[in-house]
Amino acid sequence: MADNVTSLFREHAAHSPSMAALTRESDGAGPLDFCIPCNPYFPTPSMFEELAARLHEILTYYPSGAETITAELCDLLRLPPSCVAMGNGSTELITWIDHLLVRESLAVPVPSFGRWTDQPMETGKRVDMFPLQEANGFALDLSRYADFIRTRGSRVAVVCNPNNPDGGYQHKQALVAFLDAMADLDLVVVDESFLEFADAEADPSVVQEAVLRPNVIVLRSLGKNFGLHGVRFGYLVANPALAGRVRSMLPKWNLNSFAEHVVFMLREHGREYARSLQQVRRDRQEMTAALSALPGLTVYPSQANFLFVRLPVGAEGTVVRDRLLTGHRVLVRECGNKIGSSSRFLRLVVRPEADVRRLVSGLEQVLYGTTSREESAAPEPFTGNGYSSGTAAVDRLVGQTNGTGVPLPPAQPWPQPLPPAGVPAQGGLTAAQVRGTTGLPDGLTAAPAAGWPNAAGMGRAG
Repeated sequence: MADNVTSLFREHAAHSPSMAALTRESDGAGPLDFCIPCNPYFPTPSMFEELAARLHEILTYYPSGAETITAELCDLLRLPPSCVAMGNGSTELITWIDHLLVRESLAVPVPSFGRWTDQPMETGKRVDMFPLQEANGFALDLSRYADFIRTRGSRVAVVCNPNNPDGGYQHKQALVAFLDAMADLDLVVVDESFLEFADAEADPSVVQEAVLRPNVIVLRSLGKNFGLHGVRFGYLVANPALAGRVRSMLPKWNLNSFAEHVVFMLREHGREYARSLQQVRRDRQEMTAALSALPGLTVYPSQANFLFVRLPVGAEGTVVRDRLLTGHRVLVRECGNKIGSSSRFLRLVVRPEADVRRLVSGLEQVLYGTTSREESAAPEPFTGNGYSSGTAAVDRLVGQTNGTGVPLPPAQPWPQPLPPAGVPAQGGLTAAQVRGTTGLPDGLTAAPAAGWPNAAGMGRAG
C-alpha cells in the first residue's frame, strides 16, 4: 500500500496527486495535508452544514449564468462587473490569457506557479525565466526584473504576489512603479492568488490599478482563500476591454452550482472570513518559529499561507516526502519539479498548532532520529539530473540548456554542515542552471506582504 501511494507522485510529476487519489490508495483515510494551500478555518462548520443541507438542490440543477454570479461577487468587492471575468479556477483564466493576449513571449520569475511557465510553452511561446537567487532568499528585485525584460525583449510580464512557492512579497508602491515602467508592454499580469493571507500593509492589492490601466490584469483565487479548492473558482480584474475579451470566450455555465452557492453565502459570513485570515497569519508566525528551531532547516520569509523551507544538506526531498507520508501520514509538497527550485526544498502549508506539532515530530524522526540507510532521508548515490517537470516542453528546455551536462554535487552522508548559499541541492537544478547561466548579480532583498479588498466589511452589521 505504501508503494502504491508514493508511486502516485511519480505519475504526477508536474503537480502533486489529488487528495482523492491518495485517499483511494490509503484505505479511505487521507493524510494530514501540508501540501494543498487551503484556508483551514473557512468555510465555517455551519457553512458546511448549510451546503450539506442543500446538496440535493446544488447537484440536481444547473447554476445561474456566469454573469449573475459575477454580479454578486462584484457587489461584494465593489468592482464594476464589466472589469471582472470569473473562471473555473485560476488555471482556466491563465489558459485564456495565454491564448488571447500572449503573442510571442512571456517573462516570469522562477520558481513560480508552474502554469505560468508550462502553459505558454505548450502553445509555442518563448518563456523568459528570470532566476530568483537562493543566495538572496528568492526575493524578487523588480528593477532587475525590469532590466531583464528589456534585455530579453519580452512582451508580457508576470509577477506573483505573494510568489508561489516561496511566499515572497512586493509592496504596492514598488509594484505600481513597475507597472508604470512596463506601460509599453502588451500585458502585465499580477497574480494575487495568495494576497488575502498577507499582512505587510493595509491595502496591498493593485486591482484598482488594473481597472484603470490598458495593459494590466490582476488574477485572484477564491478557492485558496475560502478553503475550497474543489469548487474551482477564481476571477481576474482588468479594464473593460481586456476583461470583456476574456469573458467573451468563457462558456455560459463555466461556474458550477457549488461556486454559485458559496459566492451568495459570503455576504452573511464576511466577519468569519476576516477572522480566518487573521488566524492563518498568527499560525504562520508560530509555524515559522517551530520549523526554524530544527537544526539545518532554513525557513524563508512568507506572506502567503505556506512556508518555503530548505532541507539540511544531504536530505533528499522526495525521500523526506515519502517517509513523512508512509510513516507519519503527513503530506508535504516537495519542490524538485518546479523550475528554479530543487528536491532540497519543501513548500509547507500553514496549519493549526496541533498539526504543526505532528509535522515537526515527523521531520525530527525522518531527518535526525534514525541511523540506518533504509530509514534515513539521505539520498541514494546520484545518477542523472533528477529533474522532471511533467511536461515535454519544459523537459526539452532543460535538455537544450544543460540537462545531464550540468555537474551536480555528489551524494553526501547526513548530517553535513550547511553549504555556502546558492549551492544547488542534491537531485535538482537551481534557477540559474535551468537557464544555463551563473553568476547573476546579487543585491536582492527580502520583502514583506498584505490582504484582500473589503474582507472585514463583507458581513452585515449585527
